[in-house]
Amino acid sequence: MEIASREEIVILDFGSQYTQLIARKIRENKVYSRIVPYNEPPVESENIKGIILSGGPSSVYEEGAPIVSKKIFDSKIPILGICYGMQLMAFLLDGKVSRSTKKEYGRAELFLDQPSQLTQGVQDGKVVWMSHGDRIDELPPGFHTIAHTGNSPMAVIENRERGYYGLQFHPEVTHSEQGVQILRNFLFNICDCKGDWTLGSFADKTIKGLKEKIGHKKVICGLSGGVDSSVAAVLVSRAVGDQLTSVFVDNGLLRKGEAEKVVSVFGGQMNLNLRHVDASKQILDKLKGVEDPEKKRKIIGHEFIEVFDREAEIIGDIEFLAQGTLYPDVIESVSLKGPSATIKTHHNVGGLPENMKLKLVEPLRELFKDEVRELGRELGIPEEILMRQPFPGPGLAVRILGTITEERLSILREADAILLEETKKTGWYKKIWQSFAVLLPVKTVGVMGDERTYENVIGLRAVHSRDGMTADWVHLPYEILGILSNRIINEVKGVNRVVYDISSKPPATIEWE
Repeated sequence: MEIASREEIVILDFGSQYTQLIARKIRENKVYSRIVPYNEPPVESENIKGIILSGGPSSVYEEGAPIVSKKIFDSKIPILGICYGMQLMAFLLDGKVSRSTKKEYGRAELFLDQPSQLTQGVQDGKVVWMSHGDRIDELPPGFHTIAHTGNSPMAVIENRERGYYGLQFHPEVTHSEQGVQILRNFLFNICDCKGDWTLGSFADKTIKGLKEKIGHKKVICGLSGGVDSSVAAVLVSRAVGDQLTSVFVDNGLLRKGEAEKVVSVFGGQMNLNLRHVDASKQILDKLKGVEDPEKKRKIIGHEFIEVFDREAEIIGDIEFLAQGTLYPDVIESVSLKGPSATIKTHHNVGGLPENMKLKLVEPLRELFKDEVRELGRELGIPEEILMRQPFPGPGLAVRILGTITEERLSILREADAILLEETKKTGWYKKIWQSFAVLLPVKTVGVMGDERTYENVIGLRAVHSRDGMTADWVHLPYEILGILSNRIINEVKGVNRVVYDISSKPPATIEWE
């Protein structure tokens, strides 16, 4: 869906792990940014106020290194090269780049050699974050050195006349103490950005665009109660009202009270045109005796699509499918057609049938997760929905190791509810990326009163993460772990032991299945 014209910064991706962080930092300064493949540079436009060449793992002089077309330097648009991007700029403009005798990773102190618009307000001797093994030996014609570090005599360079600037370090990471100031200088001193992009303006323009695109046609949306589908459904509803039908499928694998909460919030409070479909018996019957996690996922996915298709047929004459696809989903799935490795094909982007007749509506595909939450606040969605931790599509099925039964589901739901209650009560819920209980496929001997027991084991998992790609276990205080163990063993019938998972990702995954 096209959004009305606006100023923007375009980031060419060369495979840096920090590329998305550059985009986020720019948007935090109320300037819209977008990431594009290095080998698909944008057509010159009055909306493009600046171009950033990202970092990357390659060396510019190696065979097969990602190289942007030199035509990009024919435009009059300011360009900022970061790390690999700076070396690439120097290389393409007839400077010399070679392997450094001393690689530089981590902290370094930046010292200013002469004033520049790019370093205005930056103090001498502040820490910047380095990550490179190459260096510029000879600057291209017209360039000057602006600052240096102990190991990088050309840590900041510029050709002010042509509007080209380079940084050997990463200003986008928090370790670079004045990195945000440097990015702000590029945006406002050099690119003359106004900084008028807000999520409020995004919502207004998006709603207008949805009205124009959908017209009087019908739309269907699968509403899970998670952040992404919730915000997408409410945004589309604001545009076309009851032309949107949101379908909430209860697969029988939800947390305690979750189905009731979704119906109450979206069917009542948010006044969506909501269809609540209880498919729990259908799906649980298909899962009987199934232990393999991949088979569980496939069965749940297949049955969900069957239920969804059936509901769509009942509604009739639907032309559009609304999805909560986010910007990282798009980036991750296409791998930017560049050097970034494709980690997975996201279900919102790559999992749809090729012959699908419905037209896609993806109103959030330009936004990051934190922006989606902020947009949700603009739309009046309750905080308990917006701050919900990630929950897997297959639900509790992948948190019950082994076969799924009503009894095992009941045990896990009660244990999980206690975990959520205690982490919310103590303020830890909002500090944690994801926390959950797991029912293990083993029983252990215990003693309750004077009796021997042989009951189930509950595993607890809590992790810190930024995007789910890597994660570290949360050091929950012993007092909280003690309360959780005591409550679960005493209140959940069928459990006599609680363990805490202290593995990180990698090598472990966040979910156990």
